[in-house]
Amino acid sequence: MEEVYRFLKEAETYYLATVEGDQPRVRPFGTVEVFEGKLYIQTGKSKDVSKQIQANPKVEICAFKDGRWLRVAGTLVRDDRVEPKAHMLDSYPSLKNMYSAEDDNTEVLYFKDATATFSSFTDAPRTVTF
Repeated sequence: MEEVYRFLKEAETYYLATVEGDQPRVRPFGTVEVFEGKLYIQTGKSKDVSKQIQANPKVEICAFKDGRWLRVAGTLVRDDRVEPKAHMLDSYPSLKNMYSAEDDNTEVLYFKDATATFSSFTDAPRTVTF
């Protein structure tokens, strides 16, 4: 999982895919942190993406960096504790203008049963699970 985290952090932007009914939805994200041995992302509960994740928590993210790409498929689990929210916001202080660890909007989610696949045009795909 540490290699997945480093790749996403260095790529800076990844794309999160969710489903809304029968329509796929994809949008750029940038938040990623490891907390208590789990890979977390962050959003706001008031956003459509949060509602889509709560309706169907199976998601996939994709990032590209240096001619390689990473896809991570798994289930996102909401963690309403203050500690992981504070950890995420401390790692991304610019978000503190919009979010607080104690508000009812800040949402952090961790990956459960995740499969990460590293790919490129020159090497065979390599998969890790966490």
